[in-house]
Amino acid sequence: MEENIDALIKCVTEDLGFSQAKPVAAFTIYKCLIQWKSFEAERTNVFDRLIQMIGSAIENEADNNHMAYWLCNTSTLLLLLQRSLKAAGATPRKPPPPTSLFGRMTQGFRSSPSSANLDTVHQVEAKYPALLFKQQLTAYVEKIYGIIRDNLKKDLSSLLSSCIQAPRKGNALRSSGRSFRGSPPANHWLSIIECLNGLLSILKENFVCSYFRQKYCIYKNEFKADSFSSIEILLFQVPPVLVQKIFTQIFSYINVQLFNSLLLRRECCTFSNGEYVKSGLAELELWCGQAKEEFAGSSWDELKHVRQAVGFLVLSVQQLHRICTLYCDDNYNTRSVAPDVISTMKVLMTEESSDADSNSFLLDDSSSIPFSVDEISNSINEKDFSDVKPAEELLENPAFQFLQE
Repeated sequence: MEENIDALIKCVTEDLGFSQAKPVAAFTIYKCLIQWKSFEAERTNVFDRLIQMIGSAIENEADNNHMAYWLCNTSTLLLLLQRSLKAAGATPRKPPPPTSLFGRMTQGFRSSPSSANLDTVHQVEAKYPALLFKQQLTAYVEKIYGIIRDNLKKDLSSLLSSCIQAPRKGNALRSSGRSFRGSPPANHWLSIIECLNGLLSILKENFVCSYFRQKYCIYKNEFKADSFSSIEILLFQVPPVLVQKIFTQIFSYINVQLFNSLLLRRECCTFSNGEYVKSGLAELELWCGQAKEEFAGSSWDELKHVRQAVGFLVLSVQQLHRICTLYCDDNYNTRSVAPDVISTMKVLMTEESSDADSNSFLLDDSSSIPFSVDEISNSINEKDFSDVKPAEELLENPAFQFLQE
């Protein structure tokens, strides 16, 4: 058995790609664990070996492409475990309608007639080692997700500080009384769009290349995604709900950074800078429309504070007071908020809170993991894994002939 485990670990450590839109490594691991009855074992070291292998595989945290590959494999394997494992002694019952991210994913297995015939996904009574493995796998899905998200935050951090102030070369426009309305955004905003496009491409790219190499016998270095219609590349590497969650949190981060800069830096609260930020937000709105809801999710809604800051909408009294006291029209060097209005807001703010001078007007960025195992399962409507081909390297080994069954 140890030799077989060694062979499996050695095989899945490599990039095995995809078969029928499914990650080969995850499917191969699952079939081996079922064949070896590892889920039902009271004692086994295969789960520890797999966890160690995954931990070693994701040490290069800076490589988003590599991280996306392992996010796909770990989340898919977790999906299969979620569908297959039941606690020992649990009474079989009809599952309730799924309501969370990883129960809708598994519903596709139950409803598929071919999966019933081919018995690709097995339900087994799991012992403690298997249940512990599932918990550890869940932790790795969350960790890899966080790595990808935080990598993009790091890339955006240096850009966002420049996106809050109009470039100096626009002084001529401001002195002549012209605004930035209709003007294209500067390179800083375009660089943000490039960062978003880069990650979105990574999250979809590996499956697209794998799928079309298989279908059209195209090598990866010759593949051009633009040569195929968007309908043909709807399926992708990482579960869609995770892609949506990543970009939703990234847009929330952009909102926090830009909005807090407005509240903390007086020089940012000018008419010209407002126009500059507005032109950049228009680019983000366009990006959300092009990425479509299946990838962008509700990302655009996360920018509501900075979007509405210009109109002073949907902000607390503390936030309104802060912006009003900082704002000036740099075209004419005037303050356009009347002192009596500011005084009234100060009174209201004092009535609402005894700590009127605190930084309660600032937003907080969230680094929480915004999905559950059930949500991942519920988000994918896969029929079954009956046509997925296991790792070819193991098919030559007599001990792994069961993979062809």
